[in-house]
Amino acid sequence: MLSVSGLNHYYAKAHILRDLTLSIGAESVGLFGPNGAGKTTLVNAITGFVRPRSGEIMFAGNSLLRLQPHQITRLGIATVPQGRELFPFLSVHANLETGAAYIPQARGHMAESLESVFQMFPILKARSRQPAGTLSGGEQRMLVIGRALMSKPKLMILDEPTLGLQPSLVTELFRTIREISQQMAVFLAEQNVRQSLKSVDRGYVIENGAIALEGTSEDLLDNEHVRRAYMGV
Repeated sequence: MLSVSGLNHYYAKAHILRDLTLSIGAESVGLFGPNGAGKTTLVNAITGFVRPRSGEIMFAGNSLLRLQPHQITRLGIATVPQGRELFPFLSVHANLETGAAYIPQARGHMAESLESVFQMFPILKARSRQPAGTLSGGEQRMLVIGRALMSKPKLMILDEPTLGLQPSLVTELFRTIREISQQMAVFLAEQNVRQSLKSVDRGYVIENGAIALEGTSEDLLDNEHVRRAYMGV
C-alpha cells in the first residue's frame, strides 16, 4: 500500500532522514524513536508538507512526491497530527463535516460516517453542538481522529497521538487505535513504545534519521536494545 524507499531530507545542513526505507501493507505499523529522530519529518514527507531531497514515496501505485497535501488526502491518506489543529469556534459537528466535505469519495457517505464516529466516540455526539475549542484535551484528540475517519481513508497516520494526554486517556486511545486498525491500515509514530507495540502488528525503530531495527511487535518487545532504550527495562 505505502512504500518509502531511499528517502533523504535536510534542514539546512542537518541530515534529518538518511536513506530511509519502510513499507506498510494492509496492517498496523509503528514507528518508534526519541525526539528529533525524524518521525514527524517522515510523516510530513508522506503527507506532502516537506519535499525530500531524494528517494521515493509510493501509495497505491501513485508517487506522492509531486502531489500537494490535499491531493494526497484524496488518494486515501488521513493524518492525525501532533497538534490538534481544529476549528475552535466551529461546533464539533461542523469540524467533523470538514473531514468529508472536500473528499469526493467521502462526501456522499457523510451521514453514515458521522454515525460511525459517534459510535466510536459517544462523547462527541453529546458535545456535537459545542464549539470544538471548549472540549477537554482528550475530547479534542478524539475529535481530530473522528475528523480523519470522516474522509474514509485507506491509511490513517497518527503522529504522537498520546502527547500530553493523562495516563487513563492514553490507555483508551490505544484501544481506539486497535479498533481502527480492524478497518484500515494504520501508521503510528509514537514514543510510548510499550503500549504501542501491543497495538500494532509490527514496527520500525528510527534513530538519527535512519531505520535501526524492524520486526514484528513481539520481536521488538523482546529486543534487548528496545527494552533498555525505550522501556527502561
